[in-house]
Amino acid sequence: MQLIGMLDSPYVRRVALVLRVAGVDFEHRSISVFRQMPAFQAINPVIKAPTLVTDSGTVLMDSTLILGALPRLVPAAKVAQLWPQQGVAYEQALRCEALALAAMEKSVQQVYETQLRPAEHQHAPWLSRVREQMLTAYDLLEAEWAERDTVPNEASIDQPAITAAVAWSFTQDLLPGAIDAARCPRLATLAAHAEQLPLFQSLPMH
Repeated sequence: MQLIGMLDSPYVRRVALVLRVAGVDFEHRSISVFRQMPAFQAINPVIKAPTLVTDSGTVLMDSTLILGALPRLVPAAKVAQLWPQQGVAYEQALRCEALALAAMEKSVQQVYETQLRPAEHQHAPWLSRVREQMLTAYDLLEAEWAERDTVPNEASIDQPAITAAVAWSFTQDLLPGAIDAARCPRLATLAAHAEQLPLFQSLPMH
């Protein structure tokens, strides 16, 4: 399989890390949707990252769809360790994943608004709303993380922890000062620890 997209996209990086933890053999192709648009378009005309090209040649997109389909795409994938199997623990893990994805999405929207749109065309009310949504998502995620281990190792890290760490690292890197680490110390600790793991260092943001 081929994973198409740059690791500075939190969505691409999230998929790459989960695939690696699940033991899935894949080729990562660093093609930018901006700087290399024709090359990306030749693979996926929608030009959406991440794009996954399966062994059969089917072109898939959307990080959540790709990861949700992983057990069927690769039956041998080690997905059991990525999620609690049932009950309240599974529901709580889903909530953490959803909050991390919300924080990630609102961070990306701010990056697009402030770094891609000309200043004279930026919409301040929209930007204020998106910032508040991001902060709320991180605050709620921080509260949820009080019930979880904030320093997983490579054997114990699960998908919600990967997504939360990737989201936090992206926000801190692309939106410096947007949210202080002291506001979410558990998430800051999680991300700092995760970024030191060989797993994360093998798939760096930059």
